[in-house]
Amino acid sequence: MAANPAKDKKIGIVGSGLIGRSWCMLFASVGYQVSVYDSDPRQVSSALADIQQQLQELSASGLLRGSLTAEEQCQRVSAAKDMEDCVQGAKFVQECVPEVLDIKKEIFAKLDDLAGDNTILSSSTSSMVPSLFTRGIKKRAHAIVCHPTNPPYYCPLVEVVPSPWTDPEVLEQTVALMREIGQSPVIIKKEIDGFALNRIQYAIMGECWRLINDGVISVEDMDKVMSDGLGMRYAFLGPLETAYLNADGFHVYAERYGEMFLRIQKSFGEPIPMSGSSLDRIHNELNKVTPVENISSRRQWRDRRLAALAKLKSDMDTKDSK
Repeated sequence: MAANPAKDKKIGIVGSGLIGRSWCMLFASVGYQVSVYDSDPRQVSSALADIQQQLQELSASGLLRGSLTAEEQCQRVSAAKDMEDCVQGAKFVQECVPEVLDIKKEIFAKLDDLAGDNTILSSSTSSMVPSLFTRGIKKRAHAIVCHPTNPPYYCPLVEVVPSPWTDPEVLEQTVALMREIGQSPVIIKKEIDGFALNRIQYAIMGECWRLINDGVISVEDMDKVMSDGLGMRYAFLGPLETAYLNADGFHVYAERYGEMFLRIQKSFGEPIPMSGSSLDRIHNELNKVTPVENISSRRQWRDRRLAALAKLKSDMDTKDSK
């Protein structure tokens, strides 16, 4: 991917946790000047060091995004002394603070005062519809949600969620920006709690929980159903096209499996709370494989494989297009 010809344009990132760091890397990969702010300056320093390390490791493994070197990308990310410094002159601001409504409201009220009239104000929220925290701000027409898949640098999907009052041009510009930085944006046309990704994820997790809770399958084998089964297919195809290809079109699929589809759905029952003995069992079995104190190293293992998968998909797409 070529460097952004408008590389002097600025992006503001508010919040320097794992998601904020990934956003910094994504925008820097195409040449944007990225200013990152956090209420805890120590966390920003830690974030900058982590970003540098990640970029160097990605470069060494041949998985670095963009045409700029790791050092050039790292130089495009800097710490802001305060939120005003972060936001001033930015064309786009991505908020990455905790998933707490009152905190979102507070941050967007501040952004409303500090941002320029044409700045797009975006939230990384994973479930809250934007009208919940943008209703009272003056620049609400420029507010939107860009919910990334975690980890964003390695999983390109971004759910772009406008509120009822988001300017259609802001939606268009946001989708274009996500594509520019190499992400894969989808538009959530109506506000709905959890958007699409988490609603589907929780539907899967809910049935996983039920099957374990009912003694049907072990924790280890449950995860294998996805990692060695459904996940293998879903890495390249969604569930709808998977079904379409598994028959001679969707009409034939519905004719063959429609009754089973409905029968099994009816057997799901009421949602089960994430608590009790099943919670302890799932945690304890996973903790045997990856102790909590080793989660960081396992997360790095995951990210390396996701990066390699992303590169494989990109290479295959390039090959198939020729």
